[in-house]
Amino acid sequence: MRKLLTHPISRIMLGLLACLFAFIFVQNIASKVLELLGTGRVSRNLFKGISASLAVIYTYSLFFKWLEKRKVTEISARNLPRNVGLGLMIGMVIQSFTIFVIYLNSGFHVIGINSVTSVIIPLTVAFTSAIFEEILIRGILFRILEERLGSYIALMISAIIFGALHFFNPAATFVSATCVALEAGLLLGTAYMYSRSLWLPISIHFAWNFVQSGIFGAITSGNEYTGSLLVTKITGPEFITGGNFGPEGSIQATIFCLIAAILLMHFNIKNNQLIPYAKFNERA
Repeated sequence: MRKLLTHPISRIMLGLLACLFAFIFVQNIASKVLELLGTGRVSRNLFKGISASLAVIYTYSLFFKWLEKRKVTEISARNLPRNVGLGLMIGMVIQSFTIFVIYLNSGFHVIGINSVTSVIIPLTVAFTSAIFEEILIRGILFRILEERLGSYIALMISAIIFGALHFFNPAATFVSATCVALEAGLLLGTAYMYSRSLWLPISIHFAWNFVQSGIFGAITSGNEYTGSLLVTKITGPEFITGGNFGPEGSIQATIFCLIAAILLMHFNIKNNQLIPYAKFNERA
């Protein structure tokens, strides 16, 4: 039974189920409690996001500490300020350059400015989705595949799956899903390899989404607009604006993210951060 539980496929499936259950269960419980207390929409979303995010983090840590009999260092506070700071900078810079290209094409127009409180919901959505998706895709899927198949194959598989999952989003197309796979799938995977900490890809993912939707008022992955600091109008050709899917479906976002991923991969190779396929076979 122990051998069956520790098989890579079993660990992936059980880990995904455990974290999914924790996220949905805590979010539903928090929603019911807050409705009974009569809290407002903004406070309710914020509390639900924090509760569900903490539930996923603790479930991941406790589950894999028990199953893999190890210290779960990839979600620990080790080098937390460095990883978070670097991740926020990377996500903000790439997203800002992406919007800047739209501006240069005369497609980004600022109509007005909202109150600071208008960013609370997009802030909540950004950190909740970043934590949830990175733990599932990079923490579980990529990490365990990398142990068996090596860094390169695991990176390709996880990137394809990440892009495919976004194919089911509103306004998604094959092109937009491919963009997500190439930009976010590769960048976030190489970021995890670079730091061996989930906090770096989580921070990049968060900054990318929040700056895109919460600051610049752009649609994120085709999802519904939830509020932003700037009231904006984005126009222009779809290959530059991303159309109804949002700027992450644009050509410049893909290029900028690929450049960042290539740079991180360079440092990964230089610092011997990659796990080759043959290394696992030698250990086995």
